[in-house]
Amino acid sequence: MSMIKSFFRKYKPFTSAGFQDIVAYRANFICFLIGEIMKCFIMFFVWKAVFNSSESETFMGFSMGDMVVYIFITFLTGYLAYSDGAYAIGEEIVDGSIAMRMIKPCSFDMCFLFQEMGSNIFKICVIFVPIVLGVEIYRFALYGAIQITLSAFLLYLLSLIFAYLTSFYINVCYGFLAFFLKNLWGTGLIKQVIIDFLSGATIPLAFMPPVLRNILNFLPFSSLSYTPVMIYMGMYTGTELLYRMGMQVFWLVVIFLVSKLIWKSAVTRLCVHGG
Repeated sequence: MSMIKSFFRKYKPFTSAGFQDIVAYRANFICFLIGEIMKCFIMFFVWKAVFNSSESETFMGFSMGDMVVYIFITFLTGYLAYSDGAYAIGEEIVDGSIAMRMIKPCSFDMCFLFQEMGSNIFKICVIFVPIVLGVEIYRFALYGAIQITLSAFLLYLLSLIFAYLTSFYINVCYGFLAFFLKNLWGTGLIKQVIIDFLSGATIPLAFMPPVLRNILNFLPFSSLSYTPVMIYMGMYTGTELLYRMGMQVFWLVVIFLVSKLIWKSAVTRLCVHGG
């Protein structure tokens, strides 16, 4: 018990720093949030046009009501599971400040993880409750009954935690590439577009051709968005639910171990510029 208290006491200042950072630059946060919400409404009108042009009320098992929930819960999941650790790590590698972090008596990745936890606390307070309430009010008005169950909501939260940790360690692995590439900005844009597509954030994986869908469902990217959203919507139940969450845990462990291997290899190539 004392070890756990000591662990959290060590990294608590990083969480406070992350919270203070996002509060200090809240105008940047608000502008980014507005842009993302506008993107959600654009996606809504695109899918509305698709369903209006269809002869059936459902498409690949989704109704228009399901699609609305999918759009906004995907936005919420992606926003909360997003990690910008790659850019922070890359900047420290390039400017040489990573050298000071490496001599501190704390885990390199844990510093960034707890710092992001601080900013995520702010995000949860500001956007999580309003969006979930808005989605459930919409579903209640559409179906005349409460759609979300407590078990589905709790499983969604657990899946969201797995999604964030997987996203964090994917970005840690990518951030370590700065040891080799020295600059991650351009490739970072490509990476995010690819992940959005492969994770189902752009188009639900259910709409993909069967072979491609099976491949994407096996890859870790579906754990970042599609799995949590489908759990929230109640489309994963029973053994399939256990399988999907088991895959999340599996890929989290694999990517965590890969990040440690890359770290051991990368630090031997450390070349400080301007430090």
